[in-house]
This record gives sequence, structure tokens and C-alpha cells, in this order.
Amino acid sequence: MSEAAEKLGTMLYLDGVSVAFDGFKAINNLSIIVHPAEMLAIIGPNGAGKTTMMDIITGKTRPDDGQVLFDGRTDLTKLDEAAIANLGIGRKFQKPTVFESHTVWDNIEMALKKPRGVFAALFYVADDADIARITEILETVRLIARKDDYAANLSHGQKQWLEIGMLLAQDPKLLLVDEPVAGMTDAETVETAKLLKDIARTRSVVVVEHDMSFVRELGSRVTCLAEGAVLAEGSLDQVSANPVVIERYLGR
Repeated sequence: MSEAAEKLGTMLYLDGVSVAFDGFKAINNLSIIVHPAEMLAIIGPNGAGKTTMMDIITGKTRPDDGQVLFDGRTDLTKLDEAAIANLGIGRKFQKPTVFESHTVWDNIEMALKKPRGVFAALFYVADDADIARITEILETVRLIARKDDYAANLSHGQKQWLEIGMLLAQDPKLLLVDEPVAGMTDAETVETAKLLKDIARTRSVVVVEHDMSFVRELGSRVTCLAEGAVLAEGSLDQVSANPVVIERYLGR
């Protein structure tokens, strides 16, 4: 298969991406592939470049070199953050940002991809398709039983799920999730792995995570970064057994 044909079949293709801040190479000739409807877990020590990589994909940071191809054809390095979000890339940060004084249902409804003008918003009434979509999202994120509760009354883990639901309401093709289980109970952590696996049946999901037991629950391909480059990739067992990974990351 030619390189061009290989890129066409990908959802995300970082090709030789580098960026330096004040002479420090935060990302160093990084190449990563994510396929359609695939989950990829990214691990690595602090300062490995995980957050910078997410910033580059979402347009917050411009790389000095390299391409970031989305859906096999669009180079994200040429676009701004809003244009990238509109293409179908959703990013979830560590700290959940939900509308606490609104119900769980209203949070999802407000996040739906809808006309955004003032009049459109004023006269918007959810139709049957919207109601079915909101219900489906709330079932996916384990919150259908809490739909009439205020978001403020959810647990920390449930707020994380609600925010994932709000991203799903935007109908992304690619979901970037940053340390989703920080601060969660063990039960919520296990449920979050199941939830993300459900989502990855139909969308591409990239999870940045430190919690190795959670990464094991995901059961996905794993890429370990260090000093802005790929140190190892494969299953968690393969990556964990890599002597360089042990020395530079897991052994700490």
C-alpha cells in the first residue's frame, strides 16, 4: 500500500510533527496513527508531550514541522481551533465543565449541533429526533436515570460522564479524552472504561492516562511517549515489558 493510500484509511495521522518552545523540543518528529472506530491509549511520564500533542491536534498549538491529517485528507495544522472542532474533533479536559444549574437533560440538549443564532435558540423546540438522540446519549453515558437532576448534584465521575455526553452531542468523529478517571471511585473507573469502549465502536477515541489499571481495562492499543517521541507501542503487556519503557517511565 502506498503512503498516500495508507493515510486515506486513517482518522488521525500525525506525520513527523515537531514543536519547540524556547529551544526545548516538546514534540520531536512524532508520528502516530489512529484508525476509524479505534481507541488508542497514550501513556508516558510528565513532560512527555502528551498535552502538547492534544493541543496540536485541536489547533491550540501550531507545530514547527509535520502534518496532522484528519479523516485521511484535512491537514489540521492549517486550521484554527473553531474550524477543527467543526470538522468533528471533540476534546475533554481533566476538569469537567458542565452547566451545574441546569438538568442533566438540558446540558445534553444545549450541546446538540443546532443553529446557533439568537432567534433559532429562542424558538428551538426539541423534535422527536432530538429527543431520541438525547436519550441515546444519556443511556451511553450511564445517566438516563439522572436526566431530571441538576448537574450540580452529580458525583465527580458522573459530571465527567455528562461532559463526555455533551461532546457526543456534537457528533464528533474523533474524541480526545485527557485523564478521564482522575478523582473517580474504583466503580466509576471501571464503568468509564466500558463507556469509552462503547463509544469507540463507532468513533475514534484517544485517551491520555496515567492510571495503568484503567489503561488495562480499556484493552486498547497503547503508545508510550517520552521526550516528545514514541518510545514504544503495542498492547499494554508489550509496552510494559519494554526495557526502555521500564527504565524511563514505569520504573520511576
